[in-house]
Amino acid sequence: MDKPVIAVVGDDHASLRALTQELEARYGLHYRIMSRVSPQEALAVLEQLRGEGAEVALVLADQWMPEMAGAELMARVRELHPTTRRVVLLSWADQPWLKGVVPGAALGQIDLYTIRPASWPDEQFHSGITESLEEWWRQRGGPHPLVTVIGSESSARVHEIRDLLARTSIPFEVRPAGSEEGQRVLRRVGLDQPAGPVVAVHTGVVLANPTNAQMAEALGVSVRPPATAYDVVVLGAGPAGLAAAVYGASEGLRTLVLEREALGGQAGTSSLIRNYLGFPDGVSGAALAFRAYRQAVMFGTHFVYSLATSLAGDGDLHVVGLADGSAVTARAVVIATGVSYRRLEVAELEAFAGAGVFYGASATEAGALAGKRAFVVGGGNSAGQAALHLARFARQVSILVRATSLAASMSDYLIREIESAANVDVRYGTEVVGGGGAGRLEQIRLQCGDAREAAAEPADGLFVLIGAEPYTQWLPDAVSRDRWGFILTGPQLAKRWTLRREPLLLETSTPGVFAAGDIRHGSVKRVASAVGDGSIAIRLIHEYLA
Repeated sequence: MDKPVIAVVGDDHASLRALTQELEARYGLHYRIMSRVSPQEALAVLEQLRGEGAEVALVLADQWMPEMAGAELMARVRELHPTTRRVVLLSWADQPWLKGVVPGAALGQIDLYTIRPASWPDEQFHSGITESLEEWWRQRGGPHPLVTVIGSESSARVHEIRDLLARTSIPFEVRPAGSEEGQRVLRRVGLDQPAGPVVAVHTGVVLANPTNAQMAEALGVSVRPPATAYDVVVLGAGPAGLAAAVYGASEGLRTLVLEREALGGQAGTSSLIRNYLGFPDGVSGAALAFRAYRQAVMFGTHFVYSLATSLAGDGDLHVVGLADGSAVTARAVVIATGVSYRRLEVAELEAFAGAGVFYGASATEAGALAGKRAFVVGGGNSAGQAALHLARFARQVSILVRATSLAASMSDYLIREIESAANVDVRYGTEVVGGGGAGRLEQIRLQCGDAREAAAEPADGLFVLIGAEPYTQWLPDAVSRDRWGFILTGPQLAKRWTLRREPLLLETSTPGVFAAGDIRHGSVKRVASAVGDGSIAIRLIHEYLA
């Protein structure tokens, strides 16, 4: 594979030469470094690279160039190479040094701004560059895949496997079963006609049509708890569960986390979260979840890929039953299983789930939509983030909402970025009522406003991010819920609370069992609030145990 390109643009010959030499020294082994003093010349070269099919990983440009401002250049780069990471260089002497940069960042035209180094080495500068390159590789699936998946790209199960691997930050590649590369792998492992997808792990393990648990075990993830007794068992590894894991283990509690799908929950599918505190350049949900996972592990948290199937009391202890029939006991439990997106409940589309119809952002499918049409159903932040990510690849992305405005359900920064994206449009008062295709989604039918008949439109991908359904049907009646299944906590319990003391803020109707994050009735559906819930739950558990 040809080296990906890192391009740097600046009109000062001396500083451009110094920066180019530094980039060559640091990244020249794995990247082709290209420098130009003219923005127009740089654009011409980038257009040529696009025609050649070359990959451009990163473009750095000075903001204050007479011919063209860096932010303006980045807007043009975005059109030529939508997935390229775009970095604007500033100087401490620039006054006002953010003028012209903030609007571009708000509209998604700039991924990062950083201060041009005055001397070398400048590790803070390189930290931003390497993080940008890491995110670029993450979107591509990684430079060196640890897992090869062989199967039909239109298979719903192949989609599930790809999504699971992407959300757990495991580099992978997909080879169609009928391709030369796919056939070569199948012959090598002695599986000429497998009944389903084949997963080949870099360790040499080969799995034919594996379950998620079998894949997890092959990748070194625990599928059984290493102990039977814990201080805290956390159910779910979304933002709330991960926060509870970090704070629980760091404060000396023996902590176990059970996760049934993948790290990060719904947030883990977000391509870019730009309003989370401490990440001024944004962070993908998968990256944020993986950092939190590593942090919790370093404090001693045990993570197990398993499903909780029951919850019962045993004196002062709680017994959590697992899908394999085993059980663990805990002095306290945090339920942070989150929510899943509601189904469209359109019978015609059910057959295309995972084959053109996706519930959630499904960032792994974006690359397959290059030059095609995609539709996003939903008006919340997750829908907005999904549409903007898809727009980096797809020819056109349409957001479908039944409401007449996005203002009540989506953050302002996302609305502004959507309005500025040339290939994203919003259709108000519109819903999906049907669709079809031969083995994979090819068209959908839309009902607009008071129109009597639905109109059919070609569609290569339909991404559904509407409503929320809590995963609580497995819980005993002793854990009170509202009519939608969300767990009641603290002051919401009213007459459902039986002890003489008042319930703690996040405590459920079962003393010692707490709920955190989106699963909780009345929660704020934001990553930061879920993290807050998880950390507060541990503080309340200390109070409960005392």
